[in-house]
Amino acid sequence: MKLKKFSNILFCLIFLLLSAGNLSAQTTREALEKKRIELRNEITRINELRSSNKQKERSVLSQVEDLDQQIRSTENLIKVTNQQANLLTNQISANTNKISRLRQELEQLKEDYARMIEKSYKSKSTQSRIMFLLSSENFLQAYKRLQYMKQYTNYRKQQGDEIQARTEELQQLNADLADQKETKDVLIAENRQTRAQLEKNKKAQQDLMQNIRSKEGEFAAQIRQKQQEINRIDAQIEKMIRESIAKSNEESGSAERDVYELTPEAKALAADFVKNKGRLPWPVRSGVVTSRFGKQPHPVVKTISINNNGVNIDTDPGGKARAVFNGTVSEVQVLKGANKAVMVRHGDYITIYDNLEKVFVKRGDVVNTGQELGAVATSRTSGKTTLHFLIYKNMQKMDPADWILEM
Repeated sequence: MKLKKFSNILFCLIFLLLSAGNLSAQTTREALEKKRIELRNEITRINELRSSNKQKERSVLSQVEDLDQQIRSTENLIKVTNQQANLLTNQISANTNKISRLRQELEQLKEDYARMIEKSYKSKSTQSRIMFLLSSENFLQAYKRLQYMKQYTNYRKQQGDEIQARTEELQQLNADLADQKETKDVLIAENRQTRAQLEKNKKAQQDLMQNIRSKEGEFAAQIRQKQQEINRIDAQIEKMIRESIAKSNEESGSAERDVYELTPEAKALAADFVKNKGRLPWPVRSGVVTSRFGKQPHPVVKTISINNNGVNIDTDPGGKARAVFNGTVSEVQVLKGANKAVMVRHGDYITIYDNLEKVFVKRGDVVNTGQELGAVATSRTSGKTTLHFLIYKNMQKMDPADWILEM
């Protein structure tokens, strides 16, 4: 009895471990497929933006930056697709082995069942069963023999059911195996096309880079000048934040200039903002991040570093900036070299939407998550529609990628 109980517990543990493994593999498959679709959409978006800008008089530097971004996204897509193909290879191998085991088990079950049927047939007559019972030495032995006969009949039925179940499982595994092989073939074919496009883009980039290398000093000067413009815009933004904090605190009777004095309601709003870290919606309906937060080498002239206090997002012409969380518009300002900026306060957290050509809100307006704040400006020289998006806690810069969902 104890051995049977132990066997049941052991079976349950093995079942749970196998189930956990299957769930983990399923989760990995779904995550990779989701990432692959996102990368394909991102590449499509980059292609669309590049196509819409082809008629624009764009600098060689801008063209190389676009190609560099597309190459990075394409390389990521190839990497994810390879991971999917490798995962499928492992699953195909595991299913092939499982099918082999099931076939052996099924054959054994059928042999056992055949022997059982043969034995049953030899002693199936009613007279034999009656004689088996009547030959009992006492009532207790007769009862036990009757119970044995019932158990034997039930066992035969269970064996038949198990054969049916194993047969159906084998059929399903064969179907799954065929689907997995087909999916893998599709991924391999897709990867082949993606690699061809990647080589084409790299060749175009190399041709443009030759032009840049011959004039590297000139392009380096352009990059430094662009960084100086960015620094001036960032300085204006930080000045706007500091003045907004000072103005808000002055209204509440505080002399603090770098940290918001919070009411209980503002503290609750800030806490809600933090709870949604990593899950906030994008500040545009659709877009591609073209410049990330922090200091990094320039994608073209590697000897020069560029710095960004937020992120730059290229979106569709006429694209709208949207509030990423509930809050109050604390400032709307025109920034020199960056069109208009809207600053939304969420307690002591701040989101800034810069480079807007039109603004739909005013200072003091209460806005909700997803509400349109303004239309993003399109550059006349590059043809790009780019939102400069920033997140601060008081005067502390934050990386938007840590806050926005899958940025």
